[in-house]
Amino acid sequence: MSALPSCPQCQSEFTYEDGALFVCPECAHEWPAQADTAADDATKIYRDSAGNVLQDGDTVTVIKDLKLKGSGGVIKMGTKVKGIRLVDADHDIDCKIDGFGPMSLKSEFVKKA
Repeated sequence: MSALPSCPQCQSEFTYEDGALFVCPECAHEWPAQADTAADDATKIYRDSAGNVLQDGDTVTVIKDLKLKGSGGVIKMGTKVKGIRLVDADHDIDCKIDGFGPMSLKSEFVKKA
């Protein structure tokens, strides 16, 4: 008998592990292999390009020109971004930049101001 848990959605016993996720082949449900993901999200530390710890509401500066997908615009190096919001995603900063509107940035391309 397998040591893997049953699917929480359809109760299938045929789950398998795919990296850090468990996957159900019957209903295609995916869930984290770690049991305590809520505690991990609360303790995740976000750092800028210089290693400074970032927090919600901080002001950051863009450290290189960033091309925007879709619109063809460019966010110039040195652009200040106020009131950032940290999210657990590929682009871990949600913000609003004057002249461009809401967007997401990667923390590796900003420096805490």
